[in-house]
Amino acid sequence: MKVASVVGARPQFIKAAPVSALLRRQHHEVLIHTGQHYDDGMSAAFFRSLRIPDPEYNLGIGSGTHGEQTGQMLVELERVIEAEKPDVVLVYGDTNSTLAGALGAAKLHYPVAHVEAGLRSYNRAMPEELNRIIADHLSTLLFCPTQTAVDQLAAEGIRSGVHLVGDVMYDVALATAQEARQRKTRKRLGLGAKEYLLCTVHRPANTDDPRNLRSIVEALRESGRTVVFPVHPRTKKALEQAGMIDDLPETLVLTEPLDYLDFQALLMDAAKVLTDSGGVQKEAYFFGVPCITLRDETEWMETVEDGWNVLAGAEKADILHAIREFEPRGTKSKSFGDGHAAELIVDILTRGG
Repeated sequence: MKVASVVGARPQFIKAAPVSALLRRQHHEVLIHTGQHYDDGMSAAFFRSLRIPDPEYNLGIGSGTHGEQTGQMLVELERVIEAEKPDVVLVYGDTNSTLAGALGAAKLHYPVAHVEAGLRSYNRAMPEELNRIIADHLSTLLFCPTQTAVDQLAAEGIRSGVHLVGDVMYDVALATAQEARQRKTRKRLGLGAKEYLLCTVHRPANTDDPRNLRSIVEALRESGRTVVFPVHPRTKKALEQAGMIDDLPETLVLTEPLDYLDFQALLMDAAKVLTDSGGVQKEAYFFGVPCITLRDETEWMETVEDGWNVLAGAEKADILHAIREFEPRGTKSKSFGDGHAAELIVDILTRGG
């Protein structure tokens, strides 16, 4: 069986790592990197740290508006899919690469398999929400990380080809935790365990809105806590454009984007995590780290329902209150699988659904 796997952004590299490793033991995988995340810190570093094989194709699309980026991806992906003629096209998550991969394959009448299907934030102002909805409705096989995702697909009338497999990010977190701890990343930064906050910001609702971005930065300043802040390229550009880059508090420890293992090492030892990333919310949950989500909604309601995640939005007062007062009392009872999601996915692909 030939599988064309489409990836393009940091979260997809993480999700693809265990699936790709297993696929290549039994089948012919063609790995296609769209180039959506293209600099070393957001792309090549993840391939190295997660031991992902070099992609057979790197489309080099780069950044641009949603329409430009998705359109260019679609043109190039159609060309590659037609040349390779795979038995199935495998897409991950909810980025523009996901949308282009699913749309390109479906229009050419190739089956689409979607890893991390069924997620919903119910906020269609988010580009990711539109991407995941369209990908789900184009897919033949839908690999769901949680029962909530299965139920949400059923509510939209999607029941055929739906499989509850668990979360591939949980597979990776379990498999790499020990190696991440050996990195001693926080010690290199002169930080003690549970003495700092870890923050990531990258979504357009926060980076493209100077008011939201300033509110988040001011909350970090007024918290009085040391905050490690790996800066996404989008966020760095937004800070520069808003004139904030030279006026950041001394307590904010800026770093370049970190590879997967360095970030996991910092996350596991953080007192709390502040993020607008879906993946980081889960990673915090996996390792029992309190998470403050800088959004008003989440596609991972399981983490909120279990008491380990609080939705603070971008208002300074709400963020400060969460930093000072939020303490999880949950039991981490929600299931993200048993660490063998990738095995289930490959088995189902092998059996043809």
